[in-house]
Amino acid sequence: MDPEIKRQLEEIHALAKDNHQMLRAVRRHQWYGIIGTIVFWAVLLITPFYLYQQYLQPLVAKFQATTGSPTSGPFGLPTTADLQKLINSFKAGQ
Repeated sequence: MDPEIKRQLEEIHALAKDNHQMLRAVRRHQWYGIIGTIVFWAVLLITPFYLYQQYLQPLVAKFQATTGSPTSGPFGLPTTADLQKLINSFKAGQ
């Protein structure tokens, strides 16, 4: 085989290997981006529910136990009148 052709063939082979490594790196980073996006949105969507269960739900339950009546707002959340009653009951207790 001609030395010039052999050199060109080796150069093409090296370029193809380098191109393959770069494409694999691009695909890997693309997967990391997809996974990161899924984790980000999962945290963003789940956090409000967690915070509601941890902090707001006990207050709502305490209000329901204090007044003895269920909340009248949409989705079982208290209305402004219900919240005002709760504030007044806390002020009276202090």
